[in-house]
Amino acid sequence: MSATEDLADVERVLAGDISAFEGIVRRWQGPLVNMAYRFCRDRGRAEEMAQEAFLRTYRALATWRQDAAFSTWLFALAANLYRSELKRVPTQNVALDDIAELIDKRSHQADFEERDRDRMIHRAVQALPPKYRDAVILYYFHEMDVPAASHSLGLPEGTVKARLFRAREMLRGKLPQLMGDLQAKEAR
Repeated sequence: MSATEDLADVERVLAGDISAFEGIVRRWQGPLVNMAYRFCRDRGRAEEMAQEAFLRTYRALATWRQDAAFSTWLFALAANLYRSELKRVPTQNVALDDIAELIDKRSHQADFEERDRDRMIHRAVQALPPKYRDAVILYYFHEMDVPAASHSLGLPEGTVKARLFRAREMLRGKLPQLMGDLQAKEAR
C-alpha cells in the first residue's frame, strides 16, 4: 500500500504539488528517526539527521529511477547521510574492552536489568568498526534484509553477509564475557 502511495506522492511533487511531500514525511518520519537513532543513540540528533534526510530526499526526488522501491532508495539516501554525519561529528564510542567498566555504574534493580543488557549490546555494536556497525544496524536494528541493506550501503550482498558474519564473531567474543560480568554483579 505505501509503495503505491509513495509513487503517487512522488509524481504529484514532481508535477509541482509540493504539499504531497507531506504524505511521504508522515509515512517515513518514524522509520527514518528510528534508523538515525540506531546510528547515533541520541534522540535529538536523530531527529535532526532525519530532517536533513527528508530535505535531501526532496531535493533529489527527481533522481529516483524507480528501479528499486522508494523506501529502499530513501533508506539508502538516509544511511549515506547518517554515515557522513557521524564522520563529520562522531558519537562518543566506548571501546569493547571498556564496556565491562560501565557495568559497575549500572543499577541492580530488577526492572532495569533488561534495559541494561540492551544498552550494553547497543554500546558493543556502537564500538564496532564503522563498516561492520553499519551493516549490523541496518540488518538487526532496522530489520532490513541483506538485499535491502546491501543496496542501502552500496555494497554487494556477499560483502554485507561477510561483514555481518565478522561483526557477529566480534560481538560473540565480547558479549558472553560482558553478560557474565553483569550476571555475576546481579548475583551479589
